[in-house]
Amino acid sequence: MSIHKTEAIVLRRRDFRETSLIVDLYTRDFGRLSGLLKGIRSEPDKFASPLEVSSYNEIIFYKKTNTALHLVSACDLKDNFFDIRKSILKAGLMGIMMELIAAVMQPEDRNEEVFSLTLECLKELEATNSPEKIMTIFKIKMLALSGFKPHFDSCVSCGDRILGQSKFSLSLGGLLCEKCCYKDTSARSIFRGTIASVLYIEKNNLKNNLNLGLNPQIKKELEIILNAFLNFHLERELKSQKVLNRLVEV
Repeated sequence: MSIHKTEAIVLRRRDFRETSLIVDLYTRDFGRLSGLLKGIRSEPDKFASPLEVSSYNEIIFYKKTNTALHLVSACDLKDNFFDIRKSILKAGLMGIMMELIAAVMQPEDRNEEVFSLTLECLKELEATNSPEKIMTIFKIKMLALSGFKPHFDSCVSCGDRILGQSKFSLSLGGLLCEKCCYKDTSARSIFRGTIASVLYIEKNNLKNNLNLGLNPQIKKELEIILNAFLNFHLERELKSQKVLNRLVEV
């Protein structure tokens, strides 16, 4: 076993036996991994963090070679994002972020850009009055950085630059130009402003993206397309998205 220190965001937690806890973490240096915290439920003072979902921590862990479950020996809380947890909407969006990372990012595949993006978005989510905008930016940037993104740069079929009208194909995972639209009869029309917004968000940092104006029509279309893309390619709807949708409808 080798010992390591890294920053980590808690994606999920579950009880293990009577006294311990297993946490799924997204770390800056090691990507997504699972850790065992022995005795934390019977002696919580052994660790300097309650390890709530979405909390930001610094951990020390023993990396094992014969198992995907590593032993966490120390954990210090850096930020619990308490103000996010006061809002049902913000807490729901935070849950979607964690579940999306767990679904898309491969185990122990380091991606420091995704880690930094997640941390930045959590901090902005805590302070913002436009939480849905943070969520839209996070989804687009995270999918782009992970390589899982829908194809908006050119026609997904022929590769040509799109100059005129286009349609978005869920099954093919991107835009179809006018001459290729016949390849997916279920492809949906898409506003050029929506395409431009996706490309802008992919190429710019969070600070610049927060200044991007999105009219209600484009915001709605982005939400529909991103959620449909994720549901189709993950072959399921995120549980946290379902819960939030029900809460918003009430």
